[in-house]
Parts: sequence; C-alpha cells; structure tokens
Amino acid sequence: MTSKSLDPLTVEDRLEGKEEPEHEKTGTEAELNLDSRVPVKVLRGHTDAVTAVQFCFDGRCILSCSSDHSAILWDVGSCRPLRMFNGIHGKTITECALIPNSNRIITVSWDKKMVAWDLETGQILWQSRQVGLLTSCSISSDSQLVVCAVEPQTSIYISDAASGQTLHHINSTAANNHHRSTITRCRFDPQSQRVATVSADRSIKLWDQRAKKTTLSINSNHGNVVSDCCYTNNGHFLCTASWDKMLKLWDLHTGVFRSHGGTSLQRGHLGSVSSCSFSADGNLLVSGSYDRTVALWDMSSLCQALILKGHSDWVTDVSISADRKLVASASKDRTVRLWDIGNMAEISQVMEKRRTEGLGIHILKYT
Repeated sequence: MTSKSLDPLTVEDRLEGKEEPEHEKTGTEAELNLDSRVPVKVLRGHTDAVTAVQFCFDGRCILSCSSDHSAILWDVGSCRPLRMFNGIHGKTITECALIPNSNRIITVSWDKKMVAWDLETGQILWQSRQVGLLTSCSISSDSQLVVCAVEPQTSIYISDAASGQTLHHINSTAANNHHRSTITRCRFDPQSQRVATVSADRSIKLWDQRAKKTTLSINSNHGNVVSDCCYTNNGHFLCTASWDKMLKLWDLHTGVFRSHGGTSLQRGHLGSVSSCSFSADGNLLVSGSYDRTVALWDMSSLCQALILKGHSDWVTDVSISADRKLVASASKDRTVRLWDIGNMAEISQVMEKRRTEGLGIHILKYT
C-alpha cells in the first residue's frame, strides 16, 4: 500500500486580524485596518513547505502537495484529511492536479517522476519518468491530456492522461520557438486547445494542439521571472504573476496586447508574486506572494479589494472555490489556510475606497 488514511490532524480556527501566538505571527504589523474580519482555518498535516493547493469536486475537497514528498486530499466541510498519497516520490512534489470528471490525480516531482493515483484506493495507476526535474503540470479540461514542464531541458511533455505515454515533446529548438530558460508554469486553456507556459526568460508562449507548434510568443515586459499564469474560464484572458511584484492581464481574445502590452494591476504585493487564480466567473482574482500575504482583486476595477495576512512564511500557491466563498493558500510555513471570504460584500466601503484609489479602468467583460 502506497498511501494511508490519516487520523484527524490539527485544524485551528482563526480570525484574520486577530493576534496570534508568537510562532504564528507574520512578523509585520497589519497594513490594513478592516472593519470586517475574515475567519480562517489552519490545516496542519504536511511536515515541510506546501508547494501547491487547489479546490476540487465543486469545492468540497482541497488537494495539496509538499516538499515532504506527499500529497493530501482534505475535506473542506470538516477540514480533515481524507487520504495521504506518499511512499513513491523521493523529492519535493512541485504540483498536483485532479483529472476532471474522475477519481484520479497527477503528481509531479523533482525526482523526475509523474504519477497517477486513484483517489479512492490510494493505489498508483501509472508512473512515468522524464529526463529532468518536473516543475509544473496541468490537465486538459476534457481529461485526455496532461502537460508537464521539465528542467533543465526547458521542455514540456504532453502525455496521455490514461496511460502516461508521451505524445509530444516541445523544447527550445528553432522550429518550436519555445522558452530558453526554466519553465515555471504550464497551463492548458479551458478549451484544451493551447498550452500556456511562462518562464524565467520573462516570456509567455502558447503552444497550439492542432498546429503542433508555438503559435504565440509574448514579451511580458515583466522585470523578473514570470512565476505563474492562469486563464479565465472563457479563455479570453490570461493573468501572469512575477517576481517583479506585479500581476498583468493579457487580452488573448482581441490581441490588444500586441500594441499596448499587458495591463498591470497596481499597488499590489510588497514581495515577489508566486501565484494567481481566477474565480469561475472571472470577476475575482486571488494572488499569493513571498511577502506572506494573499490578495484579492476586483476585476471590474482592476483594484485590490482585500489583503489576507496570517502565514508566517512565503505563500506558494492559491486557489478559489467555485462559489467564491473560500480561498485556499499554501505556504512554506507547512500549512494550508482556508479563508472564508463569503462576507466580502459586507465590506463595500473598503472595496469602494480601493476603487477610488485605483486605475479606474473597466476593460474586462466575461461571457
């Protein structure tokens, strides 16, 4: 048996903004004085940095993975672990992903392995070994394909999700016109047509499934490594996060970035931005940062709506539930935090203040 069910682990109920024990402090004073406090639960189960987190099964569960070589499936209602997946990876699991409409997950690791697991039994369905460290993975919305990024080859491999068999290998040859430095994130678009990749070379590449080549290359003009990217559900917009402390929006539908570049979200994090994720309706963006905070952005105004503080180390990944009521954040502090943002509508004064201080631009319309 390669996995085990866990006894209930510590889950702490917290209130964002409330004083915490010394070992849990962020080490900085509260930046915002909000009238409303955001309840948070701290999920403790990993024994090393949590590298990725995502909601699954319509927000009923959370999947996390860690430098402790394990992944955990959590029940959101009880905040208890349902199952741990371990015993196979020998190094940091960099990312994990649920195969849509299935009870299977994929984990990728610095040990060069990509592994498919059965959620119900914890058994391994297949595993494949690549030629380098695996830094990211993504599953197509039709559940057919998995893409992973490989370093130091600066490549992506597209494989069959049912068997792990490699179907395509995309690298930095002249013919492929792909990245020339570490690929930090790879993401299928919602239509399973293109794979977006971002890199330490500060570029964005879109590889087309039908054309079997890189059809779009964008100079992001970020001032440092592009660390993450995410699509809106209609595939019209892409957001990029960077170590330059900035987030940028790219209108892939109209292509206006060709002449004007991406649209920067202003007055954001004080540290490198590690991660970003859109809500299902595209009206809210959540981001995580090495400044130990999680930020929520109102997409109608492109302004920061709320900052969540509590992690005692870098925030490595973020996810938002389909109903927009919960935000999950992973951190180097070994915890997953589950933030209840269901009362955001009640802090309209704060959001309105942010709008008046922001850009005043209304460019996004989601259909």
